[in-house]
Amino acid sequence: MAKIYLLNNQKFDDVVNLEVFKVQSLKFDIDLTNYDALIFTSKSAIFALEENKIDWKNKASYVIAKATSQIAEKYGANVVFTGENGHGNEFAKELIPYLKDKKVLYVKASKTVSNLLSILKDNGINIDELVSYETICNKNLKEIELEDDSTIIFTSPSSVECFFKKFSWNSSFKAIVIGKTTAYYLPKEIKNYQISQTTNVSECIKLAKLYYS
Repeated sequence: MAKIYLLNNQKFDDVVNLEVFKVQSLKFDIDLTNYDALIFTSKSAIFALEENKIDWKNKASYVIAKATSQIAEKYGANVVFTGENGHGNEFAKELIPYLKDKKVLYVKASKTVSNLLSILKDNGINIDELVSYETICNKNLKEIELEDDSTIIFTSPSSVECFFKKFSWNSSFKAIVIGKTTAYYLPKEIKNYQISQTTNVSECIKLAKLYYS
């Protein structure tokens, strides 16, 4: 059976981790007293708040997808809304009716690919941003020879960028992509790929086994 390579450090049976990038929390301090709501599009933003010992859990949290929402709830967060779509721009549109007359903080990465912030601002939402973490390519990753007919699971635009800094694409490879935004960043020569219907790594694994096992 050809191998399935997952481009992050989450562990699954019969899947090989190829950690092409690292997530680093940044150092910051912020007083959330004047904010009514927090927006999360990644679990890494939650981890960054925790690592910086920010008092955030009593604020209303608006979270992009179920997997991230579950992590927030494990930390005791006040999750009041979880997005249905799992994609940044669509999530922003879902949020508009809930955030009118609220002071909002978007806890985000140093680089983002969605227009969430501008969409909300354009719709009159009073929103600030906090850059809480960054994604960097893993310079310590050893180059290995990937097996023919392997399936590569791309979990973010960063995973695409960092993978192709280390590896070349073999025409026998197949790809699973976590969402439409990540698919947009694939090189044009990659034709053989499937997009997960939900932005969930577990669903990507199931898809890989269903289509390419």
